[in-house]
Order: sequence, then structure tokens, then C-alpha cells
Amino acid sequence: MNTTLNTYLVTQSDLSGERPTVEVVEAALRGGIDVIQLREKHASARTRYELGQTIRELTADEDVLFVVNDRVDIAVAVDADGVHLGDDDLPIHVAREQLPADALVGRSVSTVAGAKEAEDAGADYLGVGAVFATDSKDTKAEQSEIGLDRVREIAETVSIPIVGIGGITPDNAADVVAAGADGVAVISAITAAEDPTDATRRLATAVSQGRVAQ
Repeated sequence: MNTTLNTYLVTQSDLSGERPTVEVVEAALRGGIDVIQLREKHASARTRYELGQTIRELTADEDVLFVVNDRVDIAVAVDADGVHLGDDDLPIHVAREQLPADALVGRSVSTVAGAKEAEDAGADYLGVGAVFATDSKDTKAEQSEIGLDRVREIAETVSIPIVGIGGITPDNAADVVAAGADGVAVISAITAAEDPTDATRRLATAVSQGRVAQ
């Protein structure tokens, strides 16, 4: 299983205009995306399950990681590579009891203390943010615009990979990686882009540039 986390797409259909989520995913895969996370928080469990089945097939063909946001049951049902958990989701150890032994478990964090706690609890990687202002996710005030210094502090504190998220675009992704992130996760930067394939490629280029500057 390829576990590269350089570029990470979080799906959200209400930002894709008239394009179905599957179309955005296919475009991102053509652009070389490394991870797809099925989010679609406003969709029913049945819809997410059916969408997850399709995305699982697409990502398996390309050897791309596929994780499900929040829903451990859906992740198991569609044979995803793992789940991504937030503050209101199952604890990491409980999620692991339901998942295959080799499943990835990601955890959203916004503070150094939260990052260390998640690492100690057994998270495989961290989603750190919101780094910049964003309208794509409902983010609590204390978890919004944490900035590059916080990313750097978290990167220096934990030994597991971290992925910056929140307001990230091809124009600022290099700065996030230069601050210590292993990769970047985006929603609208790909989903709402006129050309999601090109946006994915530009994001990957920015990540590579940021790594040189680390």
C-alpha cells in the first residue's frame, strides 16, 4: 500500500458546481493525487457508501490511498485504507478495534498538545489546521488560522507525518511544507478549480518546492 501523503483531496460535492464528486476524483487521479478522503458530510450514509464503493475501485486501480472521514462503519464496508477522525468522532483505540490491523487512522488537530495526544493514542498521521482562513469546513474559532508557526511547532513535536489543511492553495502550499508539513490537504483548491487535474499537478509542484526549502 502506497502511503505517500504529499497531496490529499477531501471531497465535498457542494463546492464542485455541477460536477459529480466522482468526476472530480477522476480528474485529481489524472493529476497524480496521493490520497482521497471521502467526506460529503451532508450526504446520507447510503449515498456515502455507494460513492465510497466507486472511489475505492478508482483508487485501487491507481494505488492511491482512500480514507473515509468520520465513519468507521463505511470505511469497513467499502474496504477503505483507513479513516480520518475529528474531535467528535470515535476515539482512536475504539476505531482500531473495528478496522483491519493495517488500516490507517488519521486525526485532526490544531494544537501542539492535541497533536502529541493523538500521536500517543496511536494515530498514523495528523491533519493540522485550519492553517489559513477557510470557508470549506465548519471550523471553531480556536481552530481557525493557526498559522505556519503552529505547523512548525507541531512538526517539531511529533514523529508521525502531518498534513496541513485549511485555506491551502497551490500558491501557499510550499510555505506549509517548508514549515514542516509532509503534505497538504485541500477541498476547494481542487474541487472548485476550473481544471481539477491541472490544480492537482500545481499543488504537487508546490509541495516539491516546499520540501526543498525545509
